[in-house]
Amino acid sequence: MSEVRITNVSKVYPGHDARDEPVLALDNVSFEVRNHEFCSILGHSGCGKTTLLNMLAGFETPTRGEVAVDGRKVGKPTWERTIIFQDYALFPWMTVEQNIAFGLEMKKVPVSERPEIIRRQFELVGLSGFAKRYPHQLSGGMKQRVSIARALAVDPNVLLMDEPFAALDAQNRASMQEELGRLLATSDAQNRKTMVLVTHSIEEAIILSDRIIVLTRRPGRVKANIEVDLPRPRNEADPRFIELKMHLRDLIHDEFEVEH
Repeated sequence: MSEVRITNVSKVYPGHDARDEPVLALDNVSFEVRNHEFCSILGHSGCGKTTLLNMLAGFETPTRGEVAVDGRKVGKPTWERTIIFQDYALFPWMTVEQNIAFGLEMKKVPVSERPEIIRRQFELVGLSGFAKRYPHQLSGGMKQRVSIARALAVDPNVLLMDEPFAALDAQNRASMQEELGRLLATSDAQNRKTMVLVTHSIEEAIILSDRIIVLTRRPGRVKANIEVDLPRPRNEADPRFIELKMHLRDLIHDEFEVEH
């Protein structure tokens, strides 16, 4: 069974008032993400990428079609699906440790189990020694590590990411891509999460993904569904990496040409 299944999904937003035409954001989108796969959704701004992610999170519902995870229709947010946002969404009055513990408290994980879970997350994202720091004392890359640790601490089945590295400078972004790529390469296959990433970056999609879904300009439709068969960690100098990058660039550029 596929972990994530998007079936004939369309989304229509009403106009702001009676004079405005409704907006068709997504049109008959279908694809699957297998258990433990990392899938990137790639496309221009406004093509419906974040709308799809919000549907998977349970924040929005399709106008038509169905979004299902592990065979069950998605209806509302649950601990089975967590999301990492672009702006970190950390509580500034809480320490790093408290931010990571927050989800465990809301999920009512037994108090006796929390320290070990938090310790494992610190090791996983390389934040040992920063437990008592506050978000304002951290770099952007470190804040995003905290966001990742907090999302993983509640042990979701599916991890959703809405351009999590877009707010970082180029050096930190590359570092975080490399770090997440390392985690994917070294994770036990049975313990890997199913992951869905929204991104504008072709390179980021190739570095991280097992599958890349390319959407057309609005209304978003599936233009390409590509399996990435490259060894991890990915090497940007690999001729196959370059070939795939150029292919994806052509797909995206074609959409630009259509628009103009």
